[in-house]
Amino acid sequence: MRRLFTALLAVAALAACGTPQARVITAKGVGRETPVEPPVEETVRGLTAFGHALLTATASPGANAVLSPLSIGHAYGMARAGAGGRTGPELDEVFGFPVQGPHTSFNALTRQIVTLDGPPPAPTPDVRRDAQESEPAAPIVGVASGLFTQEGLSVRPEFLRTLAAQYGAGVQQVDFTGDAAGVIDAWADRQTAGRIKKMFDQLDPRTRLVIANAVYFRGEWATAFTDPPEENAAFTRADGTAVRTTLMRQVGTFGYASGAGWQAVELRYAKGDLAMWVLLPQAGGSPAGLLAPAVMAEVAAGLRETPVTVAMPRWDFSTALSLQEPLRELGLDGSDYSGIADGAFLGQATHRATITVDEWGTEAAAVTGLAFAIADMGSPETEIRADHPFAFAIVHRPTLTPLFVGQVADPTAED
Repeated sequence: MRRLFTALLAVAALAACGTPQARVITAKGVGRETPVEPPVEETVRGLTAFGHALLTATASPGANAVLSPLSIGHAYGMARAGAGGRTGPELDEVFGFPVQGPHTSFNALTRQIVTLDGPPPAPTPDVRRDAQESEPAAPIVGVASGLFTQEGLSVRPEFLRTLAAQYGAGVQQVDFTGDAAGVIDAWADRQTAGRIKKMFDQLDPRTRLVIANAVYFRGEWATAFTDPPEENAAFTRADGTAVRTTLMRQVGTFGYASGAGWQAVELRYAKGDLAMWVLLPQAGGSPAGLLAPAVMAEVAAGLRETPVTVAMPRWDFSTALSLQEPLRELGLDGSDYSGIADGAFLGQATHRATITVDEWGTEAAAVTGLAFAIADMGSPETEIRADHPFAFAIVHRPTLTPLFVGQVADPTAED
């Protein structure tokens, strides 16, 4: 296996930019494929349902929350390529992955959504455009895949082929007994334009492989909130108490939809196909409930261009989430990833997301990290216990010639 792994891989380059660095290895002769008729719609339906289920399971009604279904699904999609036993079917059920697998869908989705090749550039601090004199910038969307392995670990060739062909991911060899955490954190920092600087709070010392995903978005509103804001406005929290905040305001024509107990407005980002849907329940209603696939489909079908006055607060917050327990509650009990490497099992799963929304637009980033340990294979189930007379033969294996044969009847006897 070690020789096959070495033959399959070829050193491509050192990790670009930042320290510490890792040796990057790519699958030799395996290029990024262009998928033909990938099951994108089914995969997106699954991600939508998963995002609603996870937010419902983890978000307190009184707390801010942000997560990226795309980032989490993308990371677990990569892991699906090496899932063994019951773990694969459980992943399919929890994430709504297609029967033929999610890999070609994620390949196609990133091709459609991503706007840049490589890490996103960091925004210029405290620079605001003049809404009257300058055009809004085009959106920036980045999706990055990372695979970090212990130096010398034998990873299954088929797993590496899938990651190279569908996710464009090579292997970064690191030392999990040394600076691996620093390498992974530097990667997360680089792929999120500095928004997220740490992947794991602390890596389990048994970790020998990490699958990582990063999603980054920056977009300016097609129409900025330039109307005078409403100062000292009351914002009523879920428990009925109120806080004072500033509401951004603008009047214009927007996509608008409404249904039983909810309203929705579509705020488009400039120069692209991206938009934010602001989903507003009636007072006392559940915001997370509006992310249910049926409601999202109703919003999509119901949006009509309508004169609307929009007033909403700025927001800036982050979420850090350990994924294993909530995903267990959603039905993912298996942790067998022996299709990645012998004895591989998922030891840690983390997700971090952050978002900033103001008068000019939105910046958001997310990372997902899956840390795998290698199980001690333990004692073999089959045992040969030579505690009674036995025979032996010394043979030349190519010809099976018996050089010596004999039996041991009493190992304590000398003659």
